[in-house]
Amino acid sequence: MAPTDTSTTRLDRGWRQLLGPDHLGPMVVLAGGVALYAINIYLTTSLLPSAVDEIGGARFYAWATTIFLVASVISAVLVSRLLAVAGPRGAYLAAIGLFAAGTVVCAAAPDMFVLLAGRGLQGFGGGLLSGLGYALIRSTLSQHLWARASALVSGMWGVGTFVGPALGGVFAQFGAWRLAFIVLALLAAGIAAIVPRYITGERIDGPRVGVPAVSMLLLSAAALLVSVAGIASNVALTALGVVAGVALLVAFVVHERRAVTRVLPAVTFTPGNTLKWTYATFALLAVASTAETFVPLFGQRLGGLEPLAAGFLGAALAVGWTLGEISSAGASRRSTVRALVVAGPALVTIGFLVAAATQREGATAWVIGVWVAALVLGGAGIGMAWPHLSTFAMGAEHDEVEGGKAAAAINTVQLVSNAVGSASAGVLVNLGGTMADSARLLFGFFAAFAAAGVLTAWRSTRPRP
Repeated sequence: MAPTDTSTTRLDRGWRQLLGPDHLGPMVVLAGGVALYAINIYLTTSLLPSAVDEIGGARFYAWATTIFLVASVISAVLVSRLLAVAGPRGAYLAAIGLFAAGTVVCAAAPDMFVLLAGRGLQGFGGGLLSGLGYALIRSTLSQHLWARASALVSGMWGVGTFVGPALGGVFAQFGAWRLAFIVLALLAAGIAAIVPRYITGERIDGPRVGVPAVSMLLLSAAALLVSVAGIASNVALTALGVVAGVALLVAFVVHERRAVTRVLPAVTFTPGNTLKWTYATFALLAVASTAETFVPLFGQRLGGLEPLAAGFLGAALAVGWTLGEISSAGASRRSTVRALVVAGPALVTIGFLVAAATQREGATAWVIGVWVAALVLGGAGIGMAWPHLSTFAMGAEHDEVEGGKAAAAINTVQLVSNAVGSASAGVLVNLGGTMADSARLLFGFFAAFAAAGVLTAWRSTRPRP
């Protein structure tokens, strides 16, 4: 799989081709599904306080996120199986139907228990939507468009970062949190209406395999442990939960190496194959990206920013991610792609080290400006590597079934890594003596994760046997 040389004109034509009449419809569906999933995450965070005020259940507040995440991880594992049984069109309609149904349940919830059930349905459907976003890129588009399509689909997380909190904040302001979920359900219905026109109904032929029950159990248990650890008030319990979750992930990898029915494609564990390094790089970058969780808090406590301004500071990493993806996705020369993939984690490391070095109490405007630049740089590093890593994963296996599994696993790796990263961030912040110490500790440790990503990224670019 060697990318070919092209001119700048050809690169521009690639974006025009992706967004042209032949591919615009499918891309609206795939990107729209991921956008719904991302917007829902940030929107719900803004709406939950208002919902709890009305229906009660404050002690179960954090479980609304935990249940959503665990359901997403479980369903993400089932993407390739659903494609084999229902075909692309049936799979996508099932995914968006589950998401819409869960959203309607949330809108109508009379109490917290019903809301949690709705969040579980949302998470299950959302995990499928996000996984299908990658799996169907591989089966729907020509290989030379994979990087651009991956950039567009994953760029929807940036859209969610902005639209979700803004939309949720507006509805919460007017006490109309239920209406926000109704609007989200209507958007899901709108996307579902165009699925039959743009997504094929042809099933992928291949051997039918069973559900990887043991792997699913290990992954979901790991996600549950680190999610619960992230909401624990005791730092020791939080750290213990993270360690136990990581241990379960190690057990998952050990099991996958020996299992017949797997989540990851078999080629992942073939000696000399680089796919495992690609997934490792995804994991390290996804962990690093969760640093944004505490950026608004740092902006308020250290920089004296108002909540709205602090929220936009927290979105700086997502802005950089989107800019990095759009600017790098058109690269196709092998040497350029290798340089971008390796340079990505390096830029994250530099950006986070700068952020760590400049965290201080009473930060002035120019210091805050440095934070913005450092976060944008870190986000750009993730973005410039991500679409090409996606292409590596999608092209790792020529078999349609195994190739679809490799593509869908991108989302699984991202979801689990985000959970580990968020819980780890909570541990690091709690370990700091002051808020400035917490910020320096967080960015410093996550810079180390990104630095490890430089090595795994380099290994992922080595020629395959």
